[in-house]
Amino acid sequence: MTTKTYGQYCGVARALELVGERWALLIVRDLLVGPKRYTDLRAGLPKIPTNVLATRLKELESAGLVERRVQPRPSGAIVYELTPYGLELDTVVLALGRWGARSLGELRPGEIATADSLAMALRSTYHPLKRGMGKLAYEVRFGEIVIHATCSGSTLTAVPGSFSEPVPSNLVVVEALAPLTPLLTGTIDGAKALAEGIVGKQATAAELDVFAATFRIE
Repeated sequence: MTTKTYGQYCGVARALELVGERWALLIVRDLLVGPKRYTDLRAGLPKIPTNVLATRLKELESAGLVERRVQPRPSGAIVYELTPYGLELDTVVLALGRWGARSLGELRPGEIATADSLAMALRSTYHPLKRGMGKLAYEVRFGEIVIHATCSGSTLTAVPGSFSEPVPSNLVVVEALAPLTPLLTGTIDGAKALAEGIVGKQATAAELDVFAATFRIE
């Protein structure tokens, strides 16, 4: 745990002492997608200084939120993963992401998206499907980043990478040529998103409207 304290006997203060330091929650965000090697975390957070990443990992380990594990052979790599206590931050991070999405606005100069951040963004904005809608399958592409997601009722799985074979027959590919915020906030509909070149033409306007309703930012 960080040596910085607030001098407050309060759950919020204690939580901030554990995960309130700069970069800490983004490390947790990426580990919620899955265990990571140090190099994976560094690649997913390219602006974090290496000494800060090492310090934050040590602090999270000391707080009992993160642990190191050696992968089975032939890999033998050391990975960082969340402990059961750390995994309880899942609902906290999703709620914070859902709240923060409302203030995203335009993409700022120098800002990037990663596969892990997009997967968590889908999870944070997911609206459970109405009864009778069946399953939905999406592949979201943003430049070289690809994630795939399956939705059924209140259950969503969002994972970096493309679908492995067999590819779902109902797959809808959403190619983001610009941030999807206007579509997901309802500022524009699927037809306008296509007309303005915000998305590629792999999906129809109707399919984009369903996608926007499923991952609505509100």
